[in-house]
Amino acid sequence: MDKKHSDKTIYGILAEFKNPRELTDASKTIVESGYRNFDTFSPFPIHGIDKAMNLNKSKLGWIVAGHGLLGLLGGVALIYFTMVVDYPMNISGKSLINVPAWIPVLFELTVLLSAFGAVFGMFFLNGLPKFNHPLFDSENFKKATDDGFFVCIESEDPQFEEEKVSKFLKDAGATNIETIYEE
Repeated sequence: MDKKHSDKTIYGILAEFKNPRELTDASKTIVESGYRNFDTFSPFPIHGIDKAMNLNKSKLGWIVAGHGLLGLLGGVALIYFTMVVDYPMNISGKSLINVPAWIPVLFELTVLLSAFGAVFGMFFLNGLPKFNHPLFDSENFKKATDDGFFVCIESEDPQFEEEKVSKFLKDAGATNIETIYEE
């Protein structure tokens, strides 16, 4: 399994398909053949591609919920400490714990920390920032933002062999197959 080619390391094999249906079918075939390290690229979201790629549900929802809960509990702790413990003000004998007055602050902190969790969680889960990616060096891959449907089987896959993968993708209906190298 030679992943070096003339002083360049192979990143993967990029294959173009004619339409979203062919890309979805190719993804199913790739999963059925046992490949695990691959990704698909299209100019718009394709319904059913996640299922075809056998992807797990995203952890982002849990990250957002955790940060929202942290914002809520942090807000309760902050307000309770400042209003009840540190500087209690007894106004007309009313209770020091005035929950209706706390609601706007708690709501805002929950939303704020949820938003931070969503943004930074997305960055973390996607491995961003990436200032360059080997696929960006491919002239053909530029069509992925307009009218191209691509799949790339990465060389990190345990089953990866350049010739075998190229033949496999051609048999799956790829119209253009290209070996991508890392710099």
